[in-house]
Amino acid sequence: MASFSAQVSAWTAQSEQRITAVFRQSAQAVAREVKKPVAAGGNMRVKTGFLRASLMASTSQMPSINPEAKPATGAADNSYSEDQNVTLIIAGADIGQTIYLGFTAAYARPREYEDGFVRLTAQRWPQIVEECARLIKSRVAGRVR
Repeated sequence: MASFSAQVSAWTAQSEQRITAVFRQSAQAVAREVKKPVAAGGNMRVKTGFLRASLMASTSQMPSINPEAKPATGAADNSYSEDQNVTLIIAGADIGQTIYLGFTAAYARPREYEDGFVRLTAQRWPQIVEECARLIKSRVAGRVR
């Protein structure tokens, strides 16, 4: 039987892992929700997919809008695919770090003003964290049994 201090150390390590998992899962959920198309129940209008593809992540600074970043003239519908940058940055983030998510498309600000995809997602942050905590808790409970 492990000593009490060893049990406490193991419990602390598991708790830190769970907290980190909730933190990262919540950030991923925000990144998914903020760019969810209206057709899928979200708040972002999508034509070429350029705006969605312009979502970037950083742990050092807010990604900024690039005034030159626009879809190519005559771009086909849904012709832009999403970058894995966001997933990789979130996966490498540690508790205590700030994860900045920002759109770099030149027209991101007016689209946000009209559609509110960022602010409406940000308002759901407490619910998103709660949902992710429940998900992580259920995964852990499934492994314990």
